[in-house]
Formats: sequence, C-alpha cells, structure tokens
Amino acid sequence: MAPRFSVLIPTRNRAALLRLAISSVLSQTEADFELLVIGDGCTDDTADVVASFGDARIRWLDLPKAPHFGYANRNVALRQAAGAYIAFVTDDDLVFPDHLALLAATLEESDAEWAYNRPLWVTTDGLVVPFASNLLNPDELDRFINYRNHIPSSCVMYQRGCLDKYGYWPEDVPSSGDWHYWIRIIEGGHRARLGYCPTPSVLHFNADWRKTPETQISHVTAAREIAAGGAWWPAALKVPMPPGAVEQVVFDELIRRDGYIDQLRRAVTQVVERLAWIQLDETPEIHLRLREELKRARHELTVARTQLAASLAHAAELDQFIATQRDQAARKLADPATAQTVAAERSGEVANPARRWSAPLRALRQLGRGKG
Repeated sequence: MAPRFSVLIPTRNRAALLRLAISSVLSQTEADFELLVIGDGCTDDTADVVASFGDARIRWLDLPKAPHFGYANRNVALRQAAGAYIAFVTDDDLVFPDHLALLAATLEESDAEWAYNRPLWVTTDGLVVPFASNLLNPDELDRFINYRNHIPSSCVMYQRGCLDKYGYWPEDVPSSGDWHYWIRIIEGGHRARLGYCPTPSVLHFNADWRKTPETQISHVTAAREIAAGGAWWPAALKVPMPPGAVEQVVFDELIRRDGYIDQLRRAVTQVVERLAWIQLDETPEIHLRLREELKRARHELTVARTQLAASLAHAAELDQFIATQRDQAARKLADPATAQTVAAERSGEVANPARRWSAPLRALRQLGRGKG
C-alpha cells in the first residue's frame, strides 16, 4: 500500500547534520510516510549514518554526483516516490513533529496543489528570524516570483499530481532549482491553487555560503539589527550559542524539550505583531520628520533665493557704476583740452615705455580729479 507522504532529503557529505534531519522526520506525528535519502555523490560515511537508523521507511539512494546541486538526482527519487504528498527536507534543517500534519491539512483545507508554512531562519549565533510572507496576497506573490525566493524547500509540500502536470525539477540551472520549480507549479495553477500555513514547523539554517553577515538576505540582516537593539526580542528566538557549538545540535535539544515548540510559536507571533506595530507606529513619525525636512529645505531655498537676488542687485549697481564711469571718461575725452593732453601723453609714451605702461593709472587719477 502506498504511503501518504514521500519525504525527500537530498544530501552530500554532511553526515553529522543529516543524522539530526532524519531524526526530526522520524519523529513525525504522521507516521505513514516513506523517507528517501538522496546521496549526491557522497564520499563520507553518509551511507552508514542512514543505515544506523534501521527504519524500514527509509530508502537510501546512493547516486553519483549530478551537475550543480544535484537536481537530476532529486528527479530520480521523485520518479520512485509513491506518496500522495511530496515534501522536501534539506539535510541541515530540522522539522517539528507536526510538520507533515500541518502542511497536509493546509493542502486539503484550501484545495491547493502547493503549500508552504512560515519560514524560520536561524543564524549561526542563534537568532531565529520569522518571515511574515503571505503569498496569498498578490503583491507578495509577485515579489516572490519576480524578485527573490525566501521560502526554503523544507517549508513546502505539494500534491503528487504536480509531477504529471508541471514536470520535475529543472536540471540545467546552476542554483535556485527549487525556486524555478515552485514558480512553475504556481504559475501553472494560475496562482489560484496554493496554500499558506502561518504556523511554523521548520527551523531553516543558513547554508555554508551564507554563514557571514554580508551573504545573508536583507530580511535576516534587518532582523539581526532589530534584535540587537531591542530588549523585547523573545529569548526563545535568541538562543545563546556556546563557543564551538553547532546550532543544529543546540536547537535539536531544545525542540525535544516539552513545551519549547509552543513557546517558540508564541514568540514568533509576538515578534511578527511587534514588527507590524513598530512599522505602523513609526509611520506618522517618519511623515513628521519628512515634513520637517521639507520645511527646512524650503527655508534654505528661500534664503538662497534672497541671497541670489541681492547678488544680482549688487551686480546691476556695479554695471551702472561702470557705465557711468565710461560716460564720464567719454565726455572728458571729447573736451578739446583733454584730448590735446591725452595726445601729448600718448606721443610721449612712444619714447618713454615706462610712461606708456603707467597710462592706465594716470587715466584713473585724471578721472578722479575730474570727479572731484
């Protein structure tokens, strides 16, 4: 009899973390599943780790390395999957015990082909960042399709019928194969047959290439700054990491404790509501600051215009003064006595170069005497 769920875990040489991921799947409240662990050219002890569980629901697919992130190997597993619902778990993520149950209920209640739940991103220093992203809103869906993928594959479940309708994972893309595939399913269903579960059930950890702050997505970076500056960020979402600790190990121990998952979910609701309040509460202040800045800018513009007008008026007065001086000089030169004096001086300048060079100064002095 075919299982209700097919859960796929692609992996490559991450045996230690894979052990935790498999354990979290085996802890599901929905026990009717098959777990296909897909080795993408593994050269470590991954096979031994998988075999150590001794669970008949686990199938180990030891496949040679496929191009890029091994999307072709995922398709090999999908062609063998028998479940009515398909779910993925990355080998460094952890899922809560009700993960399969929540997503299956979302698919059934919304009559959806593809569904996801709220992502929780975990940084290397133990900060849990909830994403408030509802793709049922057209503008948020457009951003997801056209701009960026922020939904980890561990948060997704879809009906097996999607394989026949929309095909399999793209094998020729170097990265973001999950994003391309999700878009194909969503667009193929005319954006109408998707479901969203706001209750989180996955802890998604940063990939190796996102370990440094500059490589993290903007949402995580912004949340890190808010959490660092706000004492209100809940302790359940701000877990201290001992030196040298592996964040998956720390959180695996936490989610196995009675009550922690409920505490974490309450904290997620608190953070999402608080962030919404901060945005709404600061909006009037932002508008007030913008109005004050606009008022200052207008004042500075008025002052600049006044100064420019004064400068133009001064320039006009200077032009008038120069014109008056030119008129006076022209009248003096028109006088026969002055003209004779100037002619004599010019004839003397030919023999006396020094006198020629001092002619402008003498002319100014002459104008000064005439003005007096």
